[in-house]
Amino acid sequence: MRFGYHLGYWSAGPPPSALEAVLAADRLGFDSVWTAEAYGSDALTPLAWWGSRTERIRLGTAIAQISARTPTAAAMAALTMDHLSGGRFVLGLGASGPQVVEGWYGAPYPRPLARTREYVDVVRKVLRREAPVTADGDFYRLPHAGGTGLGRPLRSTVHPLRPDLPIHLAAEGPRNVALAAEIADGWLPLFFAPSVDAFYRQALAEGFALRAPDLSAPAAFEVSATVPVVIDDDVERAADVVRPFVALYVGGMGATTANFHREMIERLGYVRECETVAELYAQGRRAEASAAVPTALVQDIALVGPAAAVKDRLAAWEDTVVTSMLVQGDATALRAVADLLG
Repeated sequence: MRFGYHLGYWSAGPPPSALEAVLAADRLGFDSVWTAEAYGSDALTPLAWWGSRTERIRLGTAIAQISARTPTAAAMAALTMDHLSGGRFVLGLGASGPQVVEGWYGAPYPRPLARTREYVDVVRKVLRREAPVTADGDFYRLPHAGGTGLGRPLRSTVHPLRPDLPIHLAAEGPRNVALAAEIADGWLPLFFAPSVDAFYRQALAEGFALRAPDLSAPAAFEVSATVPVVIDDDVERAADVVRPFVALYVGGMGATTANFHREMIERLGYVRECETVAELYAQGRRAEASAAVPTALVQDIALVGPAAAVKDRLAAWEDTVVTSMLVQGDATALRAVADLLG
C-alpha cells in the first residue's frame, strides 16, 4: 500500500502550512498529493501553485466537481497540468451532491451516474485526440445543437503528454463504485473502513465485469482512500480532532433526504449515531454534534492515538482493496506516518 497526502479544500482561507506539508510529502517519499473543492477554493489552482515546487510526487484532484466545468474544460486542465508536471497529474472527478450542484452551480443533479459516464467519455476523447470531439448524449452534446449553427467538431490543439492520463472517480454508493470500476482508472472513497471491505470488493467486481478492453486491466486499478491521521498518546484527544470533520459530513454536507456521506457511515453500522449527530447539527448545536461522534466510529475511518497503536491498525488496511492511503493531517502527521513506515 502506498501513501499520499490529502490537502482537502480551504475553509476561510488558504491553510498556512500547506506548502510546508506538500514539500514534506514530496521529500518523505509519499506517492501523491491531492486537493479538493466544494464551494470556495477550487481544486486545480492550489495543486498547480504548490505542486510546481515539487519534483516527483503525483498531483491529483480529489475531487474536481463535474458540474464546475464542462468535460472539455476539465480535459484541457488535465492535459495542461500533465504537461507542466511532466506526466504526474491524476484527474479525480466526482458528481458532488444536489445541494452544491443545484445550489452553487445552478445545474440539475438528477441521474448523476449517467451524467458522469458521458462526462468521462468526452474527457477521454479529448485526451486521446484521435478525432474531432463529438458527443450526442442526454447531458453533453458537441457541437451544441442550436445556437448560431456555426459550431463544428474540434480537436485539441495541444497534443496530450499521455493519452491514457488516469481518471479516478469519487463514489460512495455501490452503483457509483461499480461505475468507477467500469469506466475509470481508480476509485476515491471517503469514510472507507476495513470492516466493509467485502462490500466494496463486490461492487468493484461488478464494475470490472463490464470494463472495456481498451482500458487498463483491473489489476492496475487504484483505490485511494482519504484517512485522517492524528498521532497523540491520548486517544480521545486525537479523536476530538476528527469528530468535527465527521459531524460536518453527517449533518452539514447534505439534505435529510440525500446525504451520501452519511449513508457511507451508516453502512458501518452507526445509523442511530448518525441520526443524533444530524439532529444536533440541524439545530445549530455543532459542538454537541461533534461530541456525539463515537470514538469507535473515528477509529473505524481514521488512524488516531499513540504511534504504536496506529502502526498496529495499519495492518488491517493493508489487507483491503485500498492501494493508497491519503493521509489527511498536517506536516507533523506526514512525518509521523513516514517514521512508522521507516
